[in-house]
Amino acid sequence: METREYDVVVIGGGPAGENAAQYAVEGTGMSSAIVERELLGGECSYWACMPSKALLRPIAVADLTADLGGVSTAHVAPKALLERRDYWVSSYDDAGQDTWADGAGIAVVRGAGRLVGERTVRVTSSDGDVDVVARRAVVIATGSEPVVPPMYADALPWGSRDATGVVEVPDRLAIVGGGVVACEAAIWMKALGSDVTLVVRDQRLLGRTEPFAGEAVLAGLRERGITVHLGTEVSDVRRQSPEATGIGRVHGGTVTLTTSAGELEADELLLSIGRTPRLDDLGLDSVGLTADDVSAGRLPEWLHAVGDASGGPPLTHWGKHQARVVGARIAAAAAGEVAWEPDREAPVPQVVFSDPEVASVGMTEAEARAAGHDVVVSRVPTSSAAGTGLLRDTVVGDSQVVVDASTHLLLGATFVGVEAGELVHAATVAIVGGVPVHVLRHAVASYPTASELWLRLLEELPAELRRPPA
Repeated sequence: METREYDVVVIGGGPAGENAAQYAVEGTGMSSAIVERELLGGECSYWACMPSKALLRPIAVADLTADLGGVSTAHVAPKALLERRDYWVSSYDDAGQDTWADGAGIAVVRGAGRLVGERTVRVTSSDGDVDVVARRAVVIATGSEPVVPPMYADALPWGSRDATGVVEVPDRLAIVGGGVVACEAAIWMKALGSDVTLVVRDQRLLGRTEPFAGEAVLAGLRERGITVHLGTEVSDVRRQSPEATGIGRVHGGTVTLTTSAGELEADELLLSIGRTPRLDDLGLDSVGLTADDVSAGRLPEWLHAVGDASGGPPLTHWGKHQARVVGARIAAAAAGEVAWEPDREAPVPQVVFSDPEVASVGMTEAEARAAGHDVVVSRVPTSSAAGTGLLRDTVVGDSQVVVDASTHLLLGATFVGVEAGELVHAATVAIVGGVPVHVLRHAVASYPTASELWLRLLEELPAELRRPPA
């Protein structure tokens, strides 16, 4: 069997894997290889972040023209919308990523990789097997996959790949779930012509955000004509003639859901109830490890995990951050050094490209109180800043900051409304940098921009938080 050696071997070529391979060896003279069984660029590039945003942005622009005076109203053109999606996913061709890897000096080994011993990855492809040996480190960056409970499996429901890769638009679409994928997909599938119904087990949408964020998104979905059933359990799923027709195509006949709100029929079912790290068949047992060891970080010094595979938040930007940190550690260790890292744990921001948009970072108010903080909260209408008021004629949603009363440090922030995603990074910087709110008040926001919302939030805090703590 052929054997190839590199200093660093990364299993999985998504954004986290690409970053790990690059940052571990860049400027060091070391070599790295990425083992990828599908498309180089991973879930984010072809089936998640990129296609979903490509689909949602034109819809948001059309919504804006319908609300904003002084401009003709635009309408979504379904065929052109899907063509834009195809452009942004490079028509599911990863030649561009291959070119990037070649330019970065990173080898790409095509096939399914699994550990067969310490620092050894066996790659299986149609061309046969090859052992890829890492002289220094192996990085697991295999991503995640949708959770499909047995009750749903025989119905062959759509997953997130089918939703972003939609080819056949079902007349009636049932979505089970109330998280990010469910809320975003409901918008573009409705715009493409589906009659969309969400079945949500919880009593609210976006359960990991502040309650007022989920309430605003619920109102936005219903305003679009999307039916949402909250607090609804599914007890049975049946489908006529299920068939694996391919990604984004209707997978058979009528789907019937038996729910606590009654029976629901649909032409397709999108199941969006979570994801799990893709660690099966990775050969962890060959080095005495389990999936639980990976999620808990109980790994030997030569083995690392980044991105969704690590069990952390399944977000591209978080996986890339982890990869940069791990890459720096590997490079520093090779030089006999220790990579510098901040003492403060990095918060994980998230943006939901719903209508209205939701962006958050750090703790919610409930999480901060549960953690024992003496909490002070400031919440204002997002429209209270002239900069946001000028962006649309109708600005909905609230924005909020959560502050520790004793330290004056920002614990969390949530923005709901127009361009919310462009506001959250300032909160992330403030938390990472440990900037107290009495100092943040002196960060002057440009007028009239949406960033002036920060001034409104800080002005609503108690007067004692405007001075340094005693």
